[in-house]
Amino acid sequence: MTEQLVFDLAASEPPSFSNFLPGRNAEALATLRALASGTVTEAGILLWGAPGGGKTHLLRATVQEAQARGVSATYVVDPGALLAQDPERLAGHALVAIDGIDRAAPDAQAIVFRLFNALKERMRHLVAASRVSPAALPLREDLRTRLGWGLAFEIGALSDAEKAAALAAHAARRGLPIGDDVIGYLLAHGRRDMPALLAALSALDRHSLAARRPITIPLVREWLQHEPGRDR
Repeated sequence: MTEQLVFDLAASEPPSFSNFLPGRNAEALATLRALASGTVTEAGILLWGAPGGGKTHLLRATVQEAQARGVSATYVVDPGALLAQDPERLAGHALVAIDGIDRAAPDAQAIVFRLFNALKERMRHLVAASRVSPAALPLREDLRTRLGWGLAFEIGALSDAEKAAALAAHAARRGLPIGDDVIGYLLAHGRRDMPALLAALSALDRHSLAARRPITIPLVREWLQHEPGRDR
């Protein structure tokens, strides 16, 4: 039981603008910072791109930053979660962030359509994330058109060099002694999306403390062999 706890992935830092490495996404990051500070006028912003690029991170970071500034904001994990919420209460927020908008079923699309109109009328904001571009959104035409009225940013995944820089910066913030060789080994042999890589560093920190051994390639190799859910 104790060993299983050692190998469980530790919770990583809460998503924020400060722990997002923008890479090619600098313009999107700057726009979302401006949105959270109240200096963006567009009613809608769409982030799109393949999984693992950081769209969810950016949505949650935008909501967190807005809330820290005293702005009423909420994050909706997927469009289906809207069915259990009060649309009028949602429209009372200054900013609503909806993840996975491309997965919205027809009943959820109807809610998003009404929500967008209500927010726009009140000069408030909807931020959404999608795996596909605005033109390819599998949504009813009136909703797809409205989402296309605003800004759209393709969120690209980081290069290997950018991922290595992000991992090194994350380790430095945590005071975690880890060499470039270890980071390179993780990139070559572990899961390659940033949430998994950051969580892996947290888990390795715990494993290193439990084993009373420094984080070296042999330790990482051993941890990867025992990582829950990893193919043997």
